[in-house]
Amino acid sequence: MRLYAIAPPRRTTTLLLATILLLIGGLLLAHPGRAGAAADPLISRGKPATSSSVEDSTFLPAKAFDGDPATRWASAEGSDPQWIKVDLGSTATVSRVRLSWEVAHAKAYRVEISADNATWTRLATETAGDGGTDEWTGLTGKGRFLRVYGTARGTSYGYSLYEVEVYGTFDSGPPPSGAFTVVAAGDIAAQCTASSSSCAHPKTAAQAQRINPKFYLTMGDNQYDDALLSDFRAYYDKTWGVFKAKTRPAPGNHETYDPSGPLAGYKAYFGALAYPQGKPYYSYDEGNWHFVALDSNSFDDPAQIQWLKDDLARNTKGCVAAYFHHPLYSSGGHGNDPVSKPVWQILYSARADLVLNGHDHHYERFAPQDPSGRATADGIVEIVGGMGGAEPYPIETVQPHSQKRISGTYGVLKLDFTDTTYTWQYVGTDGQVKDSGPTYTCH
Repeated sequence: MRLYAIAPPRRTTTLLLATILLLIGGLLLAHPGRAGAAADPLISRGKPATSSSVEDSTFLPAKAFDGDPATRWASAEGSDPQWIKVDLGSTATVSRVRLSWEVAHAKAYRVEISADNATWTRLATETAGDGGTDEWTGLTGKGRFLRVYGTARGTSYGYSLYEVEVYGTFDSGPPPSGAFTVVAAGDIAAQCTASSSSCAHPKTAAQAQRINPKFYLTMGDNQYDDALLSDFRAYYDKTWGVFKAKTRPAPGNHETYDPSGPLAGYKAYFGALAYPQGKPYYSYDEGNWHFVALDSNSFDDPAQIQWLKDDLARNTKGCVAAYFHHPLYSSGGHGNDPVSKPVWQILYSARADLVLNGHDHHYERFAPQDPSGRATADGIVEIVGGMGGAEPYPIETVQPHSQKRISGTYGVLKLDFTDTTYTWQYVGTDGQVKDSGPTYTCH
């Protein structure tokens, strides 16, 4: 048991240790201010959690924050380092952290805190962990994100925690409410099945399902090559189709190649999911977010453009996200697509926050920018997420304000929303987090 972060306890006899613990426990109750922990509430229960990996879908990171001592998070076995992280929702001063390890414990680890999910400050360090329960008190860290970062396993397995409990106080009242998670990807189902080891969309579907989001988004080219209904049924339906009822799709250019007519197979397969308002573009709300799904094959259609203007004018939500196939900015083979610029202008004028695209088969994130490509704090964040299963494209010409690019690694976007913020991770098919985005506040 850890009593103070500044010095590990000395090993001693059971009787003496029990006596010391009893005495200190009395001091904590009598002088909570002096201990800096006893009176502070638990602030991590039920908060969004992520991890570097999971052993399988039974041991998701959320299990370490659910308050159930019988459930747990477990990392992939046999590799270091590994980590588990919680988003507290807003900035807090952390005074105590309690870790309940399974047999697969950490011999060496750090407890760290961050304000921006990028720069981490160490709160406590363990170099001789022996499992059981570790309790770190007397902490004074400030931040929104807390993680346990394991650097050496105590067993030949992975890392596994029944519970991670974070205690402290929020600096400005309770954190934002309305938290939910979304999984997104574009360029998904090649004409292959799980019987082929090189077939990627069964693997991205499995990872998407393990995350178990509120719903799924697709950013076009859902089915290759010509998006025939028969191909949707033979390929997409066997993988991403498993959670079709929770999917809110958008079409890509391959959906227009169907010999039966543009979007014919797409419409027949998805039905009202893709046409809830009678057109291949639509909108819906979740929490304080307004989502807009667009058909970038027809951005020259005045009806869609007018619908978008009217839809955004009616919107009453504080945050706006749009998704469609063709990215305005991309460092991949297709490059920048000016067909999207007029739509970006409409979104920017409506103070939209986030745009998700596919088309280029790589992952890329951009700093906030305006429709003319100028960096600005009130700009739109664009993410290209075209690694859902189609053959990867190389990075060719790196565009201004591109912050991160990954090609050749299949995966999905895991997006975490609250009523006032959003952040995301790019998660590979191996369950490893390949990139984490900053946390942005809605305009």
